[in-house]
Amino acid sequence: MPPRAALSAQTLAAQPSEWRHGYDLARETGLKPGTLYPILIRLADRKTVEACWEADQPAGRPRRHLYRLTSQGLAATTAALAVAPTPAVATRPRRAAAPRRLASERS
Repeated sequence: MPPRAALSAQTLAAQPSEWRHGYDLARETGLKPGTLYPILIRLADRKTVEACWEADQPAGRPRRHLYRLTSQGLAATTAALAVAPTPAVATRPRRAAAPRRLASERS
């Protein structure tokens, strides 16, 4: 399968040089684990994200899987950011309220 050119806003949000755990990425992107982890697996399969286990076993919890962008992922992210439109604040135009008439003014 050829790599996709477009990257999602969630992918663009990642900080490329830092190893980040999935829970941190989920909080930042607003994605639920059932959505996030399959995306991370696909990105790792495409060599845009690298993954590894934490080096040490912290007391009281299992080791975490860590992720960061590869050089290929960083290049794709940089290219996507260069052509991405600047997000604008969406506002709904307000409809002017019709003037109310008194019952005695209605025909």
